[in-house]
Amino acid sequence: MSDQKQAEQNQREFALQRIYVKDISFETPNSPTIFSEEWKPESNLNINSIVNKFADNAYEVVLTITVTTKIGDKTAFLVEIQQAGIFAVKGFADAELGHMLGAYCPNVLFPYAREVISDLVSKGSFPQLLLTPVNFEALYAQHVQEQRKQAEESSNKAH
Repeated sequence: MSDQKQAEQNQREFALQRIYVKDISFETPNSPTIFSEEWKPESNLNINSIVNKFADNAYEVVLTITVTTKIGDKTAFLVEIQQAGIFAVKGFADAELGHMLGAYCPNVLFPYAREVISDLVSKGSFPQLLLTPVNFEALYAQHVQEQRKQAEESSNKAH
């Protein structure tokens, strides 16, 4: 193989090609009576991401965020968004690729999802909801650690 071909294969590329909302939902199951309640909400945040390879060196990363806000036992609102992006990634080792798709890409998508959630909640006539920043690096590290632990446990059971 020529040096030029080797250099081309070893060249790293990372490019954001597109960001879009894949799915969105906003529900206020207890309106209008919920508006007369004293506003002391409790919110539950659920975050997940999935990666779909759909072409050579092209990945769709989908960040799903679900926020359920309750007053007592009544749901004030439930908002869910699937914020997606298409990323071109080439020339990275598997471990680096996993980290980029599992931590870096969700970190890129989060501000977009945060803005949409804030807008939807405001349009639902509720006080503005600003999600705090999320440490996707720590979440990814925790995910990798859990996968290793499960692999160890399954290999111990096999012996």
